[in-house]
Amino acid sequence: MSNSPFRTPARKLRLFTLILTTLLLGGCSGGNESWNGKDISGLMPTLAFELTDSQGRTVTAAQFDGKVRLLFFGFTSCPDVCPTTLQKLNQATKGLPEGLEDDVLTLFVSVDPERDSPERLASYVSFFGDGIVGLTGTEPQLRELAKRYRTTFGYEEPDNSGNYAVSHSSAVYVFDREGKARLLIRPDLGVKAIRQDLIALAGAETE
Repeated sequence: MSNSPFRTPARKLRLFTLILTTLLLGGCSGGNESWNGKDISGLMPTLAFELTDSQGRTVTAAQFDGKVRLLFFGFTSCPDVCPTTLQKLNQATKGLPEGLEDDVLTLFVSVDPERDSPERLASYVSFFGDGIVGLTGTEPQLRELAKRYRTTFGYEEPDNSGNYAVSHSSAVYVFDREGKARLLIRPDLGVKAIRQDLIALAGAETE
């Protein structure tokens, strides 16, 4: 990177992310106990961004209005959390009732723009079905988006070969068709539970 990403110890950022997530999960919510995920209605701003997709095009959140959107931060070199989470989301959306599958979209935002080119993003997200869009941006754009949703990310010091790990949140944010933040999907939530929430959210809004 022209501006080195290795400025803040990733260990501190992981702790900061953990604290923010804990506060969010334990905070006040809309009080709807029927959700499997955490109800965050009214706790987060609406979905808004201007990023670059896996085709190299500038896109905004408004271009995906009308769909329920799952926002997840990660990177293509992630060895465990990212592929596990994206596979789980793919399984959950593939099992939606007819008529709803095309109404739910996963937005995978890479926080590793140095390595994750549009071409690499396109290849990576293709492994996780058709209902996923790969996005990235400049580091300032990504920092701003992460801050908007009370999370962060950081970079480990590179090894002798120049390889480095990236720390990021494992939570998935769910936004309704209007872009309002509705749910936070925890890492321990299973496919069936996620699917139930998506059916309740997407299905209710088609009635």
